[in-house]
Amino acid sequence: MMDYVQLLLFILPAYVANAVPVLIPGRTPIDLGQRHDDGNRWFGPGKTFRGFVAGTAAGTLFGILLAWYWPQALPLLHFEEKAGLSFLLAFGAMSGDLAGSFLKRRLHVPPGGKIRFLDQVPFVLVALALAILAFPVLAGPIGWWGLAFLLAFTVLIHRAVNFVAFCAGLKKVPW
Repeated sequence: MMDYVQLLLFILPAYVANAVPVLIPGRTPIDLGQRHDDGNRWFGPGKTFRGFVAGTAAGTLFGILLAWYWPQALPLLHFEEKAGLSFLLAFGAMSGDLAGSFLKRRLHVPPGGKIRFLDQVPFVLVALALAILAFPVLAGPIGWWGLAFLLAFTVLIHRAVNFVAFCAGLKKVPW
């Protein structure tokens, strides 16, 4: 199993991707203002093309830089594989965040409303799923305990980072 530091280094591209859209807000929502059959927006106004692309790009770049400057992280993979992994983690994080928003809209939770764990867990689960599907060799070193650690840590760090972003005026709600 990876130790806790290795697990955190591994998941950092997803965390970076998830955080960047708050810093680089967009104008054009991914759902283009369209509504689902239930009358609610597909994702809401806060999920924009610019945020999705910026998050994916930033997470990928961060992971590539991490792989370049710290090659001993994830020794199971070569640099090129780490670059691909970084993209999958970042893209997965953004896709998982969209999935969470989609579910919240179906449950009639307004944009900015919260549902415990639905705000934090989908982005990391989708990122992990894509990473392990593409690189099955990672499943063993991550393991069930590693998954549990990443989920618990994600919930805590997500809440803390969002509170800081709220205090800094970058978010309208502290969650």
